[in-house]
Amino acid sequence: MRFLLTLAMAAFSSTVVAGDFETLKQTNWHQWRGPLANGVAPGADPPTVWDTEKNVRWKTTIPGQGSGTPIVWQDRIFLLTAIETEQKGQADARPRTPVRLVAQADPPTRPPERRRRRGWFGGGGGAPENVYQFVVMCLDRATGETVWQQTAIEAVPHEGIHNTASYASSSPITDGENLYVFFGSEGVYSYTLDGELRWKRDLGDLYIRNSFGEGASPALYQGVLVVPWDHERQSKLFALDAETGDTLWQVERDEATTWETPLIVEHEGTVQVVMTGTPKAMGYDLETGTVLWECGGQAMNPVASPVEKDGVAYCMTARRGNALFAIPLSARGDITGSDKIAWSYNRGTSYVPSPLLYGERLYFCKSNNGILTCLDADTGAVRFAEERLPGVRAVYASPLGAGGRVYISGRNGVTLVLKDADTLEVLAENDLEEAIDASPLAVGKELFLRTATQLYCIAE
Repeated sequence: MRFLLTLAMAAFSSTVVAGDFETLKQTNWHQWRGPLANGVAPGADPPTVWDTEKNVRWKTTIPGQGSGTPIVWQDRIFLLTAIETEQKGQADARPRTPVRLVAQADPPTRPPERRRRRGWFGGGGGAPENVYQFVVMCLDRATGETVWQQTAIEAVPHEGIHNTASYASSSPITDGENLYVFFGSEGVYSYTLDGELRWKRDLGDLYIRNSFGEGASPALYQGVLVVPWDHERQSKLFALDAETGDTLWQVERDEATTWETPLIVEHEGTVQVVMTGTPKAMGYDLETGTVLWECGGQAMNPVASPVEKDGVAYCMTARRGNALFAIPLSARGDITGSDKIAWSYNRGTSYVPSPLLYGERLYFCKSNNGILTCLDADTGAVRFAEERLPGVRAVYASPLGAGGRVYISGRNGVTLVLKDADTLEVLAENDLEEAIDASPLAVGKELFLRTATQLYCIAE
């Protein structure tokens, strides 16, 4: 296993000089939560004010439905969407064919277990009957025009989703040479940046709690693609060879559904994969999949991605409880309830939005609400706590830090711009008049906002 991983990292090194990639990624947004995986766009200075016309360089209608945050690499933008067709079909059993549907002359009567249910606590909708196209799009950064568009697979999803979710909730990721996308139950795919399919993997079907929908993104480190696989059956964590898609290792997890993206970070010569879980947060050795440390005391339904600063990982949950733990990456073994935990906090933590770690400040919303807390990341001391954000109520998008400012988008289409400071100071309130669930991102002088139907490039 260690030999295979060494080969994968060697293959990465032969095509991309790691130092060059590390330099370039600082001025791009190559993955979920940005170049530093903490929500910060270093060096970016996007506009502070805009509306549907003002400071809009371009806007592009995105077909279908997707709530995944786009990524930006150099002159291109990559995003995922799921397009419902009028073709009827049904989800088939394993093994899966390339086009996973059975055509029907007349649509079948939906059995009771497949009837649609709606509502936050009542679960997601029933499984659909129509075929969806799971699509990867590449746009020109300067104009918003489509450079290429590929349908990864056509399939009838085997489960429904929550009425606020989509079948394309993941962010792509790139190593500067190739693109990697994750459609969950519909597979993992790698493309060249020009849209040529390199490989694809079918890892099975995810069975998500209450049919809320899938939502995690993959993580990537020097030729190793880490894919989370937490659901209501046997959960796993996969490490795939980014060159071939072959499995380098996989480990089972004693975990129910989570929607979080793994954090990969190097500390004291060891590369770790950090995952928050319902019973406990865990750190895995990237080389072997071995558990290095674990920390219990988390709340349910982890969604928020971990962040890291100076060798400390911050793991947060907020369903049926509030838990935030600052965990030193030097820890080993079970540190639950021990003095090895740097600090913890148990109020107003975030459910869906991931935290923003901007310098020494850790920002997070309360549950899915427009109520903001800011802590000192080093000590856990409160800078301000549970302050109501004007004009914003429900929040799914994760905050962005750029240009000494904090950008927070609400589900009502309003994005607040705050000063990065120890007190809550609103600089601007901007309304695009359409729901925003994808997180804002910034590259250079540009801000990118994905609404329910549009992708905006905001620039003066």
